[in-house]
Amino acid sequence: MEFTKEQKLLQQIVQKAWEDQVFKQELIDSPVAAIEKLTGEKLNLPEGKSIMVRDQTDKAVVYINIPAEPNLDDLELNEEQLEAFAGGTFLFPWSGPIFPFPTDGGDRQA
Repeated sequence: MEFTKEQKLLQQIVQKAWEDQVFKQELIDSPVAAIEKLTGEKLNLPEGKSIMVRDQTDKAVVYINIPAEPNLDDLELNEEQLEAFAGGTFLFPWSGPIFPFPTDGGDRQA
């Protein structure tokens, strides 16, 4: 699977935040400025869009990101995505990681 330019940039940003606490704080405080400083390029966000960064590095907490509901009427899949979907292995591009929640039936605390 080949990564898009956006996926590569996101990985670069996350890696830098893991390694550099000063950058991480700048990213939280002013995401656009921090990303532009990292890449040396002006970030071109669509009108009406913003970037929100939250520090989710506390390993004692399971974080759940609730993305915007997708408009499935406009969703077009390429051949590789269609095959993955048909085989039951497709993850929508807006979906996050799947966490291994306990399945022992025990009580869970929030």
